Amino acid sequence: MKLDQLKQWVSTRPTLADALGIELTAITPEYLEGRMPVDGRTHQPMGLLHGGASVALAETLGSIAAHTRLPDPTKQACVGLEINANHIKGVREGYVVGRATALHVGRRTQVWEIRITHEQTGALVCISRITMAVIDVEK
Repeated sequence: MKLDQLKQWVSTRPTLADALGIELTAITPEYLEGRMPVDGRTHQPMGLLHGGASVALAETLGSIAAHTRLPDPTKQACVGLEINANHIKGVREGYVVGRATALHVGRRTQVWEIRITHEQTGALVCISRITMAVIDVEK
């Protein structure tokens, strides 16, 4: 799937990703990448990037990436089973970039690693892993 097609597919209705300013920036056979602003929408009270915003970025990228690996997206969908995250470094401003790479793509589950870095410095901000269930779509 091409980046423009993927952007069109995810923009069919308003989502949390829209509210947080998440945008897809690259797709290759190896990864899906997106970025999110660090601003009032994504800050916690101390002015740092909210950990929940990092997890929302990770789940958004992991879920979309998993969808791209389905043999037939009209017959199957991916839904989250579990997500975890380790917050490594605080960020106050700029953008964070997430890159989702597949660790396992099976018939019924997928596991993705999402590394989130500060776009301006390259520092690792968060490392996350999401497990997706592959389910049959009921017609």
